[in-house]
Amino acid sequence: MAPMRTTPMLSVRNLRSRYGRIEALYGIDLEVNAGEIVTVVGANGAGKTTLLRCLSGVQPASAGSIEFHGHNITKLPAHRRVGLGLAQSPEGRQIFTNLSVEDNLRLGAYLHGDERYDQDREDAFNMFPILKEKRYQLAGGLSGGQQQMLAIARALMSRPNCLLLDEPSLGLAPILVAQVLDAVKSLRSLGVTLLLVEQNAFAALSIADRAYVMETGQITMSGAASDLIADPRVREAYLGL
Repeated sequence: MAPMRTTPMLSVRNLRSRYGRIEALYGIDLEVNAGEIVTVVGANGAGKTTLLRCLSGVQPASAGSIEFHGHNITKLPAHRRVGLGLAQSPEGRQIFTNLSVEDNLRLGAYLHGDERYDQDREDAFNMFPILKEKRYQLAGGLSGGQQQMLAIARALMSRPNCLLLDEPSLGLAPILVAQVLDAVKSLRSLGVTLLLVEQNAFAALSIADRAYVMETGQITMSGAASDLIADPRVREAYLGL
């Protein structure tokens, strides 16, 4: 008897999106199963950020469907998606630099009010101890790596079961890249499923279970991350090997 196939947590079918007349996504098919780390790699301009923006509801889809936990969310506004457990840590961090670290975290918890704020905040501080040390400082005074930690922690305050992470290593020194990606890996142990967009293909493929390669708004390859990291085409195009 064949094993039953579980429904993906996140399922994307023939997703298209455009900026005015310019098509940015050309029929994307993608799945993320509960408990996975899935990464999307590709060059600048491939459409990776547009894909995540469509999934989180910031960018409208022009065709296709997005299902989350079996429910069609293609037309839902972004805040409704957050309420269902789909959160995004955006490219460029986009923290509130003129607010304190703690106030940034409090804004991340806006859907839940104060009912579990203290516990969620302590969970974030346990993951990123430097944020506890700097909790009363303005977020704009943090280093780049600390700001990235804050952006992830703020997204976690909404208690997502699927987190969309956009370029968490962007602009960071190599030692900070390792710290941030170690934190990303640890999210799985907290029950968070991850869809990671990352230009640092080697780092992303090293921590992911499965991967998709995007080129000019289309998925051109997919498979186990370990297979793609060994694929000569990927190694030449994205790993510099």
